[in-house]
Amino acid sequence: MKVGYQGVSGAFSESAVRKFFGGKNYEDVGYSDFISLFKDVESGVLDYAMLPVENTTTGVIARTYDHFQHYNVHAIGEVVLPIRECLIVNPGAKIEDITEVYSHPEALNQCQGLFGEYPNMTSCAYEDTALSVRYIKETGDKSKAALASELAAETYGMEILLPNVQDSDVNMTRFLCVSAKEKYPDDADKVSIRMVTAHTPGALFNALGVFASLGINVLKLESRPIFGRVFEYCFYLDFAGNLNDPNVKEALRRLEYDCSELNVFGNYKAAEEFI
Repeated sequence: MKVGYQGVSGAFSESAVRKFFGGKNYEDVGYSDFISLFKDVESGVLDYAMLPVENTTTGVIARTYDHFQHYNVHAIGEVVLPIRECLIVNPGAKIEDITEVYSHPEALNQCQGLFGEYPNMTSCAYEDTALSVRYIKETGDKSKAALASELAAETYGMEILLPNVQDSDVNMTRFLCVSAKEKYPDDADKVSIRMVTAHTPGALFNALGVFASLGINVLKLESRPIFGRVFEYCFYLDFAGNLNDPNVKEALRRLEYDCSELNVFGNYKAAEEFI
């Protein structure tokens, strides 16, 4: 079984893979970009891919969500991972030595309190959290630090100068595990769909009213631009239920009348919210 994730060894996405597939025999493969990751899972080169989709501090991760419009993949499960950012340094570095802190922009945004407390530190955007650790190791420069996971520090033999520097104590990222194959477990209790409503007054209201009328709990609603169509939007929606539930079947049947496009891209077991 081959599982892909974006990043290099030590990335938070690798931790999500470990959490979701723990105890199973698998090979994980890091990718430098999401497009290649989507292509390989769609074509069957990968059995699964682990994709970050939202964070409790910074919200939706648009760079992954937007690719669901272009690739035929299906969500088969999810995992929620606590994101504990660590200030990682070359061995022997002290807090007063640090002038530059490297990490992915989302990680930097999740740790603004650190830069408020230490104004001598400048945030420096880097392509990946774990790669930023590898970078500062390669430089050997004790004035440079990185924000990344404890796993990244362990992977590259670096020191954690300050643990848990994220702004929120409930900083978590939700990941979807996707496959080219539709696999809906019997105990699935969460459905993910993509829909495009008609450009008429009340179209979105009517679509959402379907769930209220059937007593279905909507868990998430996110709008995203439709590629190639000026100021037109699709909606990603998660709701509680199973595709075999009569009410869910009825909801999807009714939505077809209120939507110009409707795609079910997942029915899976919801992850525990707090670990």
